[in-house]
Amino acid sequence: MAELGRVVAFLGGATLVLVVLLSAVRTVIVPRGEPMLITRSVFLSIRAIFNVWARRAKTYEQRDRAFAMYSPIALVILPGVWVALVMIGFMGIHWGLGVDPLREAFYLSGSSLLTLGFEPAPSFATHAAAFVEATLGLGLIALLISYLPSIYNAFQRRELLVARLATRAGEPASSMQMIRRHHALARLDALDDLWDDWETWFADLEETHTSQPSLVFFRSITHTRSWVTAAGVVLDTAAIRCSTLRMSSNAQAQLCIRAGYLALRRIADYFSIPNDHDPNPDDPISIDRSEFEAMYDELASFGVPVRPDRDACWRDYRGWRVNYDTVLIALAGLTLSPYAPWVSDRSLPYRRPPLRRSGRRSASASRPQESTP
Repeated sequence: MAELGRVVAFLGGATLVLVVLLSAVRTVIVPRGEPMLITRSVFLSIRAIFNVWARRAKTYEQRDRAFAMYSPIALVILPGVWVALVMIGFMGIHWGLGVDPLREAFYLSGSSLLTLGFEPAPSFATHAAAFVEATLGLGLIALLISYLPSIYNAFQRRELLVARLATRAGEPASSMQMIRRHHALARLDALDDLWDDWETWFADLEETHTSQPSLVFFRSITHTRSWVTAAGVVLDTAAIRCSTLRMSSNAQAQLCIRAGYLALRRIADYFSIPNDHDPNPDDPISIDRSEFEAMYDELASFGVPVRPDRDACWRDYRGWRVNYDTVLIALAGLTLSPYAPWVSDRSLPYRRPPLRRSGRRSASASRPQESTP
């Protein structure tokens, strides 16, 4: 029975080490969203602590300052969890190889993993295991060191356009403000200069925020800005431009909308946020007709050229908005985004993502489609 126990401990320890390595590789190296149980457990556990902290905050500014620490702290704790699990796994391996008692196996595992060298290995097999463990310990730390610069580079790319948007759309940003400012400057046509940059921004967002999902929770430099609200303002501005403004058709604005809702859907899929990849143009959205009418009247009163057929404008706007409405307000709730009209002012409450993401997806979800007006 004792020998069987050592075999089980050895195999169990080896399995745990392999699981940790797989988690680290998929989290840091694999260039696509690969949710792993260990990584997701760490982030969800720390999020639960921060949620308690946030509920005690009296203002949004206090809550924003608290959550600015959430993702960085989780990133620092994650490799610590990997190292601790590797040490536990090798403790089982060393004990399985004959190191007694279990406390000595723990000392040998910690000494090898942290390359301290105060506990000598008693045999060739344990020496070999110690060498492997020391290599893995150094490798996990090296992974984290190489991981952080890529995260901050992606963060800086994201925030550049978010900061530039404040000049055009105000703080908090709004599509109404953006359209009015361009009209006041007699440069309404300059809206069409934005779509190429934002299409690129959405493409970069989709790649970085699914392969490095901790970026989703990195907050902007001020509590009035957010990548989610910026995305919503740009998408709404493009949707209003295509549906309501009396301007010639612009294919780049439509392509920007498509790039935007595809990016938001794929980020939402990573966090298991339910969304329809093939919506019907008549599906309900979070904006009601009265809100759209008020926006239409305000633009008209300010002298912005609008199309005369209100019904057609509403139908076309709803046909564009339905593609990104659900994921936009869900992501605003997930990230506790600051107030922004037609985005986080109606965001869904935070819903804890599941530990495991289902691998089964509908046919419509595997082939992203769009609803066009």
